[in-house]
Amino acid sequence: MSNKMTRVDYTYLTKAIASLTEGEDDVIALMATFACELHHSDDRFDWTGFYRVTSPQMLKIGPYQGGHGCLQIPFSRGVCGAAARLGKAQLVSDVESFVGHIACASTTRSELVLPVWGKSGALLAVLDIDSDQPSAFSQTDADALAKVLASVFSY
Repeated sequence: MSNKMTRVDYTYLTKAIASLTEGEDDVIALMATFACELHHSDDRFDWTGFYRVTSPQMLKIGPYQGGHGCLQIPFSRGVCGAAARLGKAQLVSDVESFVGHIACASTTRSELVLPVWGKSGALLAVLDIDSDQPSAFSQTDADALAKVLASVFSY
């Protein structure tokens, strides 16, 4: 048995998601497939999923992998709310140091949240990735995932 950690190969992930989602235009189906593929691609990813914009200034849980998530998150609260409100990625190495962090899971130590833009340029959702490891994510992860998201949702 190997103790080697699995790390996401973004080139492979991009190709796999493109293949699995080719011709699909249902946003929920795309989110479900994306969350599943991403979650299982890296040992750092403890919770992987989407919070959808369902009304002004409100996110509701969408397709995800992992334990239970928060059902609703206002744009005014937490890391997900900040990503939605500001329209930019939130890379948090220590969730305890993020003022207003919402603890949906007590095991979360670090978090990466990216806005998900639709074809029209409107915010559809945020992609939330939680890790039970501190400082699990880098700017490289944020940049690579932004490209994969754009290839699926902003086509």
